[in-house]
Amino acid sequence: MADVRLVNVQKSYGDTHVLRDVNLEVRDGEFMVFVGPSGCGKSTLLRTIAGLEDISGGELSIGGRRGQRGAAGRARHRDGVPELCAVPAHDGLREHGLRPAAGQGAQGRDRQPRWHNAAKILHIEHLLKRKPKELSGGQRQRVAIGRAIVRKPEVFLFDEPLSQPRRRAAREDARTRLPSCTDELKTTMIYVTHDQVEAMTLADRIVVLSAGRIEQVGSPLALYEHPDNLFVAGFIGSPKMNLIGAELVAVVAGEATVKLPDGSLIRARVDATRAKAGDKVTLGIRPEHLGAAEGGSDGNTIDARITFVESLGSSTQAYSHFAGAEDDTLTCQLDGRLRPRQGDAMPLWLPPEACYLFDAQGLAFRRLVQATPAAGLRPAVAA
Repeated sequence: MADVRLVNVQKSYGDTHVLRDVNLEVRDGEFMVFVGPSGCGKSTLLRTIAGLEDISGGELSIGGRRGQRGAAGRARHRDGVPELCAVPAHDGLREHGLRPAAGQGAQGRDRQPRWHNAAKILHIEHLLKRKPKELSGGQRQRVAIGRAIVRKPEVFLFDEPLSQPRRRAAREDARTRLPSCTDELKTTMIYVTHDQVEAMTLADRIVVLSAGRIEQVGSPLALYEHPDNLFVAGFIGSPKMNLIGAELVAVVAGEATVKLPDGSLIRARVDATRAKAGDKVTLGIRPEHLGAAEGGSDGNTIDARITFVESLGSSTQAYSHFAGAEDDTLTCQLDGRLRPRQGDAMPLWLPPEACYLFDAQGLAFRRLVQATPAAGLRPAVAA
């Protein structure tokens, strides 16, 4: 195993800056996931660690060994599972998996037990006698992961390894098997994906990237409950966080009051003492924390009108119009027994402890109270 350290790493193509002052430590034996929108630099960052890209500035070390720049400095102790895996068409899988990699000097008989163990972990034993052309894209991906396991690298590098399986069930099946690999191998793993479900499911820690910069690093739960800024708040979570432009009205110890575009006053349990009344802010609340308000509410409610309803069995997703929200729509995740109808007026209650608040620069004010999905909600009476 080995740790990976990046200090002020930069990558540019001419005048185009792809990575900007990246500082990161991947701990020995950690499963770290890089996530972000298309073009954020996550795959480029992985390629720089793999030695497939020159770094334009900064320092990179793996296991205490400083990385060299350029393709000549490519480290052989790393192994990647690229987005598109090339498997020679003339090989059977058994031979393909057992063939020693160039320069490693391993004998087939030494690799055979490791290959069968990898095949067992990935549930591909029944595929060993097939030719690559007889496999689906998802099966080829699992073979590529198996080959990496056989090589026993110090650091695994995965670039969108589950992007090929087109069927949802195949992707979910492969995703559930990766943690078994992690537990079995106890090896440092760096994994790139655009799918936040994969990131939240697999990672010990997640790196959220945007425009070549690291926005936040933390455990999946820490990023979900305590986003540092608007970008992370809007990116992590599905359905995404509701965001509403607002004006700060009052700040007292442990609480801030904001005014929404419709005049509603909403209290949030945050430390906003660095701001002042009149500042422009953004109010955030996750769909599972919005509740349908009962009559006689003591405030912290907004008036919304249902525009669309999705019944998902265990939960009901209600989309409602609210002028001033980021996209004029609020998403509310209700108990599956509730059946609001399109066109219904539905007052929504925002528990103060579940509210997030961000300043004009998009930085989060520190939340003072933890909220749970059911905390303080006042559900409407089921139909």
